[in-house]
Amino acid sequence: MLMISMLVKPMVDVEDLVSDHNSKPGHLARRFQQIAAAIFHAEVEAAGYDLTPVQYAALTTIGTHPGLDQATLAGLIAYDRTTITGVVDRLEQKGLLVRQASSRDRRARELQITDEGRRILSGIEPAVEAAQRIMLRGLTNVEAETFLRLLRKAIAAGNDLSRAPLRAASTDTVKRK
Repeated sequence: MLMISMLVKPMVDVEDLVSDHNSKPGHLARRFQQIAAAIFHAEVEAAGYDLTPVQYAALTTIGTHPGLDQATLAGLIAYDRTTITGVVDRLEQKGLLVRQASSRDRRARELQITDEGRRILSGIEPAVEAAQRIMLRGLTNVEAETFLRLLRKAIAAGNDLSRAPLRAASTDTVKRK
């Protein structure tokens, strides 16, 4: 078993950086995720929609890459395969996507967004955009850009340590569009 701590080289004096839980990056990331999810749900529900953040991510990704299989979808939005199965099931039950037999692999199912799914995505977008602004409302524009850049940098550095790493779309995935 590979220990992640062996892969991470200490920065400067780490004890100075994490003296209490409010200074620990893991705690702060978890708190920000809690806040982000609450804001997303509030804005989306106020707009009259019933989608979770992961359902939204899945639906937008399928809309951008029609014909994906579930494993590819999981990699593109950094969710484990078990979780993505339930997400796809719920989106299918809501009539927002369909699974179709793959022309390339008899065992695989291709995911396609429905007309209702496109309608929902179009309608929900203002609420999602409002949620993003609210999440960053305590920051100036420059601070928000810096915050997002640093988040992307930290995520990229730790991506392979995740149980569900983000995977880029393959050229085969892009060709299916």
